[in-house]
Amino acid sequence: MASEAILIVEDNDVLRQGLQALLQSEGYVVHTAVHGGDAIAQMNSFTPDLILSDISMPEVDGYSLFEKVRQKPEWVSIPFIFLTARRGRDEIFAGKRLGVEDYLVKPVTRQELTTTLRSRLARSQQLLLVQLQQAYESSLIMLANAIELRDHHTRGHVERVRDHALAIAQQLGWTDGHQNHLEYGSILHDIGKIHILESVLKKPGPLNEEEWEEMKKHPIIGVEMIKNIPYLAPAIPVIRHHHERWDGYGYPDGLAGEAIPLPARIVAVADSLDAMTNSDRPYRKALSPEDAYDEIVRCSGTHFDPMIVKALQRAWDTILANMK
Repeated sequence: MASEAILIVEDNDVLRQGLQALLQSEGYVVHTAVHGGDAIAQMNSFTPDLILSDISMPEVDGYSLFEKVRQKPEWVSIPFIFLTARRGRDEIFAGKRLGVEDYLVKPVTRQELTTTLRSRLARSQQLLLVQLQQAYESSLIMLANAIELRDHHTRGHVERVRDHALAIAQQLGWTDGHQNHLEYGSILHDIGKIHILESVLKKPGPLNEEEWEEMKKHPIIGVEMIKNIPYLAPAIPVIRHHHERWDGYGYPDGLAGEAIPLPARIVAVADSLDAMTNSDRPYRKALSPEDAYDEIVRCSGTHFDPMIVKALQRAWDTILANMK
């Protein structure tokens, strides 16, 4: 049985519910939206494995939805299929010019729909595997050398952040494919620190203003380091935005709320948890896991996304067991 998450975007209630029932019977996890704006709002809380969308819809139509999806690095590889009553050659060509993976015309048979979905999902996984093979040697060798040579604390840190982030993502119902993307983002989140002055990284006391400005460069440096490795593109939002704050007072871009990419919001919590409980840092006394947990809960709605904090709370027994 399938387990991928499908997002159906369709304003016709009867058709939307029928498609949902059909795909759920095939084993898919199905989410629904009534127009493109509704779809984008939902995608701030989860990332589908495939989008099946009507074209003619109120507020945000299918073409606009497709363009919005492709504007975000973490969504750029999601297969996108139009399902529409438009039969004209011009409409079909318009979708193909945009780069839509497929175009199904209503009414569509069960076999046609499920065959198309399986084909596009399989192709998406194949492309990811090819990109992984191409990037594997250069990216992982770079990570193994650059991170470990710079700071002997880092290897354990990224592993712990990865484990915390994945535990949170599981509570949010993320599929394996998107957890893989989160794993890369967790490992790479601080890669830019290899270009930060050692005197700043290992300073035992508080940073002065000039040193703090130097430290705040590492998210942008990290993005520059991996931006040309296609398979690692989903990690870019985490690298750039894991120091943003829910209230907008973070860096480097001062994003707030759901403008912060969801994977970055997850890693922000996971990274802070490990930073507060890491007893080996020269500039910070460690907190107990329980005190660190209380601090993250206290900062829900200011530093951290309340939804992510609630997911941390649900995952806490698992995380605590892994920390001991």
